[in-house]
Amino acid sequence: MIPDFLVTHSGGFHADELLSSVILTRLFPQARIVRSRAPEWITPGVDRIIYDVGGTYDPAARIFDHHQRGAPLREDGQPYSSFGLIWKHYGRDYLAASGLPEADVEAVHGSFDAGFVLPIDLTDNGALSPSGPLAGLTLPVLLETLKPVFDEAEPEADDRAFHAALAVARSFVEARISQSAAKLRAESIVHRAIEAAGQGRVLELPRGMPFRPAIVKAGADHLLFVVHPREKDWCVTGIRRAEEGFELRADLPAAWAGLTNGALEAVCGIEGASFCHNGRFIAAARTREAALAMAELAVKEALSIGG
Repeated sequence: MIPDFLVTHSGGFHADELLSSVILTRLFPQARIVRSRAPEWITPGVDRIIYDVGGTYDPAARIFDHHQRGAPLREDGQPYSSFGLIWKHYGRDYLAASGLPEADVEAVHGSFDAGFVLPIDLTDNGALSPSGPLAGLTLPVLLETLKPVFDEAEPEADDRAFHAALAVARSFVEARISQSAAKLRAESIVHRAIEAAGQGRVLELPRGMPFRPAIVKAGADHLLFVVHPREKDWCVTGIRRAEEGFELRADLPAAWAGLTNGALEAVCGIEGASFCHNGRFIAAARTREAALAMAELAVKEALSIGG
């Protein structure tokens, strides 16, 4: 039965029920969010979904809390927050309602769960505590900064802040899922380009797009550089060795670092070479031919150094 109410707790809010609300309001836009701890609201009923409150986890009764003893755990023993529970039961429907192709739903559901939902679950349960200079910039912390200040006396302040934060949370969920779907579309394009490149060291793509995951998945370890057009010129880009960090399979030539236009042309001997970043991970050219020539020259130097 389609719910009339989406019930979560009143008072201060956290990332897990905010993000749960993103999913549920997309699926049930006619339902009204009720923020309450009153027994008449947090008691299961056919007209409601209850989450992050209620003291039990019972999918059949559509109640999804995780604060009680014996709260549900993932198969690997890691804890759920209400977000993880809602995503487990409603995430696939959310993706379908968002227009994701049916063939991609399972892959995006899994990747979003691992990369976005799980960190929220762990943080909410105290199983993960970000540290260092960026700890205050994690999504849960940023969403909580949208709560009213301690001396805000207006009775409706919490609810008003919740709904304002909900719009912010929605933008992050939608953007992350859009990026995940785009990576799948890019994967098929990159795969075809890898086949076209054969054993060549340079991968040419029809536009800028995520390419490293598809390269790794294809086992194309021989590739060193990627060439693709952008708005008014062409790019030559290195390929990172690992998902984390900045080390490349091969750097662009040291002699090119920081040079532009005529100075770069003079050093590399390629007409149309226009820019090389000082970090030697990206270069640009005015034409496709120049970009491919730069990439091949970079390959030749990289192999001579590596050899």
